[in-house]
Amino acid sequence: MCSTRGFRPHTIGAVCLDLSFPPASASLCRTAADFIGIQDRYDKVGFPSAAKLWQFSLMTAIQLTQELVRINTINPPGDEHACARYLGKYLEDHGFSVALHEFAENRTNVVARLEGSDDELPLCFTGHIDTVPLGAAPWSCDPFAGDMDGDKLFGRGTTDMKAGVAAFVVAAVQISSAKRPKAGLELVITAGEETGCEGAAYLAKKANLLAKTGAIVVGEPTSNYPLVGHKGAYWLYLVSRGITAHGSMPDKGDNAVHKAARAVGKLAEFSWKACRHPMLGEPTLNVGTIQGGMNLNSVPDKAVIGIDIRTVPGQQHSQIREELTELLGDEIELEEIVAVEGIWSDPDGDWVQRVYGIAENILGEKPEPRGATYFTDGPTLAKACGDPPTLIIGPGEAAMAHQTDEYCSVERLEQAVEFYQRIAQDWCKV
Repeated sequence: MCSTRGFRPHTIGAVCLDLSFPPASASLCRTAADFIGIQDRYDKVGFPSAAKLWQFSLMTAIQLTQELVRINTINPPGDEHACARYLGKYLEDHGFSVALHEFAENRTNVVARLEGSDDELPLCFTGHIDTVPLGAAPWSCDPFAGDMDGDKLFGRGTTDMKAGVAAFVVAAVQISSAKRPKAGLELVITAGEETGCEGAAYLAKKANLLAKTGAIVVGEPTSNYPLVGHKGAYWLYLVSRGITAHGSMPDKGDNAVHKAARAVGKLAEFSWKACRHPMLGEPTLNVGTIQGGMNLNSVPDKAVIGIDIRTVPGQQHSQIREELTELLGDEIELEEIVAVEGIWSDPDGDWVQRVYGIAENILGEKPEPRGATYFTDGPTLAKACGDPPTLIIGPGEAAMAHQTDEYCSVERLEQAVEFYQRIAQDWCKV
């Protein structure tokens, strides 16, 4: 595999500085502490930081994706601060007003705005910078190097979804370099999406952090095919409790696993009440995990069932909880883990049809209404931004998300920049 990394090292006095960022040895900078330490080292010798030098010129989406991949943001633990700071500085240097918002230590969101000349609502691009862990299987390439091999750009988070973030950041910077747009842009770059949209939820709950927007583009992986919605996710732990006793005297205890087994049987017979969506189909319920007991020769006093419910737009999680409580009875306690609503935008709406027209020109086919199988930050942000029409469009391949040897097509990445730029030009009137 080939690697494309930055500039040659330069020497100033007795100090050798690697002007690529992160340094050409990607392993040297994979955490927030590394990023900040290297930048501080440059500042101490009176030389502009590597990030600043890079920002003097426009980056390509390929280069920016590589830089983002080289900053480790695996979630858990997340630690997105360095990546957020890097993107925030880059956008600030290109005319955006930027604010960083932390929902926990080093869990940092970016909100960047380019003001328009008129009072029209801005267009929002959004994406997340956290990634899932590498998995147990070995990678055939360095997951943090951003190496390329033909049309493939490898690395954890390339498809899901640092390439999408890089593409809309590059497109937005291109818009900012032209004349002032009539309608503005808002870029919302989040932390903590992979574990339940924590960063987006924080922004949505806080007053005045997000602007009312006219439309939202979510850069999640779709191979650049515009999707008009997706199901929601409602994840719960169902907890049963009992009384422990010696395994030879089960009558002296109260078996929590038996209660869990009865609950699983009831869940297998559970049916949804008139909830079918015309495009996304019915909601689903999957029993994903069962844990109970600590040793074979004791009556278990606790068992936990993990369930994954995928809802359709319009379903209320509170109603689902009530139905499950009624079904399972007093033997089971419900603990909410993730609650992300579904979303669906009218395919016949004016803006969606305009994007379809752009897509037809770029992709060579007129899109049809489709939805994603995964959830995104879109519904959480849309509710806080005035419920504008929302589309999911990104260069990544959905099938590559979370995979070993994850990659993004370079052709799709470059295509996404054009797609995003034309969407922004249409909305912002530049």
